[in-house]
Amino acid sequence: MRLSVLCVGRPGRLLADAVAEYERRARRYWTLDVVEIRAEPARRGRPDAEIRARESRRLLERVPEGADVVALTRSGERWSSEQFSRYLEGLAVASQPGAAFLIGGALGLDSPTLAHARVRLSLSPFTLAHDIARLVLMEQLYRAGTIVRGEPYHKGRG
Repeated sequence: MRLSVLCVGRPGRLLADAVAEYERRARRYWTLDVVEIRAEPARRGRPDAEIRARESRRLLERVPEGADVVALTRSGERWSSEQFSRYLEGLAVASQPGAAFLIGGALGLDSPTLAHARVRLSLSPFTLAHDIARLVLMEQLYRAGTIVRGEPYHKGRG
């Protein structure tokens, strides 16, 4: 099953190695595509809504055909690692083409993009920088793969 992670910007120097490591690990379990969309420059007088809309539109343009769209947002559903792994396993069992995870930029995702997503997922009630959200998502994709295969990485059972 193909998983796409579509995000605004690249991870900063501080987290780039950790993000790359978990992307490598997650690829053991999933066909993983990572697409980085250029962040819109913030200019004086430019409304936040315009920046958010442009970035969100570019993310949606890159969603693969038939993918289940998952928008990462602080106000989304909160799943355990087991629930997340069951979601991914369910897509595979149902022969779905995969899922596309959308990570907005500094201003998040716009309302039409959130409405387009079948799932709104929260990684934390905290507001996370987009590169931290990407790191957490990648680790959870890796963890989900180990849960599905019954490997010992995940210690949260029982």
